[in-house]
Amino acid sequence: MEKNRLEAFSDGVLAIIITIMVLELKVPHGSDFAALKPLLPVFLSYVLSFIYIGIYWNNHHHLVKAATRVTAAIMWANLHLLFWLSLLPFVTGWMGENHFTPLPSAIYGAVLLMAAVAYSILQNLIVTEAGADSRLARSIQRDYKGKLSQVLYTAGAAISFFRPWLAGCIYVAVALMWLIPDRRIERVVDEMESAAP
Repeated sequence: MEKNRLEAFSDGVLAIIITIMVLELKVPHGSDFAALKPLLPVFLSYVLSFIYIGIYWNNHHHLVKAATRVTAAIMWANLHLLFWLSLLPFVTGWMGENHFTPLPSAIYGAVLLMAAVAYSILQNLIVTEAGADSRLARSIQRDYKGKLSQVLYTAGAAISFFRPWLAGCIYVAVALMWLIPDRRIERVVDEMESAAP
């Protein structure tokens, strides 16, 4: 399979996920600011999830561009990632509608954790295909940020049962940590494109 087909398919799925999430934002019946107040938790959860989808879209783009080729294992790992991301509209709406209560906040964190694990699997397969001595493998190396994200998602999901607001802060902190696309992979892509004839 061509890399651009994998990327185009993933882009389409991510666009659908965003569309489904925005459909959860219901139009208020009133025409003043008081009518918007009950929608604030839903809107805040939507904004956070929209940012997460944007982060995955950015980093996925650079990761696929850095791939040497797409194998069947990479295709399945990509579908695994998209599966977990496709659950974001559900957990986003559930968490927002229930005003960040413990169980919805914990499940939201669990879905973020599983998406991060799925992304790591995809990344490892692409690195393995490129080779242990490749520029891509050297650029990623130990992937501290990816591992820290998984630890923080786990902590956030557990803390949700005691302090849901603190779990929300953890989820926001991880998003802020990833707002800038992964520069390591971006440099590899730039080098590959400049070396191409």
